[in-house]
Amino acid sequence: MDTAADLILAGALVAVWLTAGLLADALPHARTTRELRRRSGTLRLLVVIGAAVFVAVPVVTGLMPGDAAAPAAALLPAVPALIVLTAGLRRLTQVHRGAGAFATAPQTPVPPALRAVAAHPMIIVPLQVTGLASILGVPIAARFVTVPGADLAGYGITLVGVAVIAIGIRAAVRHSRYTVQAVAPIGHGRNRVPVKSR
Repeated sequence: MDTAADLILAGALVAVWLTAGLLADALPHARTTRELRRRSGTLRLLVVIGAAVFVAVPVVTGLMPGDAAAPAAALLPAVPALIVLTAGLRRLTQVHRGAGAFATAPQTPVPPALRAVAAHPMIIVPLQVTGLASILGVPIAARFVTVPGADLAGYGITLVGVAVIAIGIRAAVRHSRYTVQAVAPIGHGRNRVPVKSR
């Protein structure tokens, strides 16, 4: 198989999933419920397109003659993408529906509780990790790195592992901050209402 075709497939993964990761990071910063609904809808569409690209990789490489590097390039981002499709997409749908509840008043500021849901690590972290992991697939698709057994691939995976920890900590801290903002107005002093965190 032509290296250019491998690079096109790997590049499509990078473009879709990296864009989704960046948009997920901006999701909690929406000012109005209309903006939050639009962003969450766009994000859901990107996830569907990203999943379609994953499906296209074995189909395209199977139709073309010769050895292909694209399946190996797609293997690493496929793991966090599965988390996006199983857990993250469900939470993203909750955000979309929650913002849709304000359809009659689209300029309503995003409620703190809904903002906290939009900042949940299970939405942001898997999307951003998938985007970073897809970047590692580019040198594999270009055949600069041979998998398995290449030291460079090992270094890349280690870097992604460190990035996952950093992204996870950042997302958890931000989610906690938004959760505190959502809980703070509920009660004061003796009449404070206990809130169970999930």
